[in-house]
Order: sequence, then C-alpha cells, then structure tokens
Amino acid sequence: MARNVKKAIINILAEQALLSPKDISENSSLDSMGIDSLGLVEIIFSIEEAFNITIPFNANDPKNNSFDISSVESIVKAVEQIIDKSAKRNKV
Repeated sequence: MARNVKKAIINILAEQALLSPKDISENSSLDSMGIDSLGLVEIIFSIEEAFNITIPFNANDPKNNSFDISSVESIVKAVEQIIDKSAKRNKV
C-alpha cells in the first residue's frame, strides 16, 4: 500500500504544480514545486478525497499543524499514519 500512497500523492502534487510526476522526488518541498497556500489547500482536499480520510490541517496557520508538509516524504508518511489509524479504528 505504501507505494500506492506515494504514487497517488506525487500525482496529486504534480497535477497541482503542473509538473510531471517524474520531476517530483521524495525530498521535494512544496515551495520548490511552486505550490502556494491556495494550492496547498487544494492538495489537502484532493488527498482527503483520494484516501477517504480527514487531515488535521489548519490552512490559516500551516506552520502550526501536526500534519507535516515539509517534503513529499513527510506528506506520504503522515498520510500513511492517518490511514493506519483510521483502519485500526474501523476494526474496533
């Protein structure tokens, strides 16, 4: 599943940044991709929709969130953690 999460997130980021997924690495930051705050909000919505999850993110204060957006790798890890927690909750 990890590979699918990473691929889906890279595709979402590429679409928003108008880049090829091949141009995005795990170390890429949103700034390096030219993604602004409005684009970030669109990305959050797209990720939530793609994985049927809720991301704890406050667009009014993006630096003060538990959802790490510092790199592609950190976004993938955070989404995987949310998916895992959601799956565990649904088993109970």
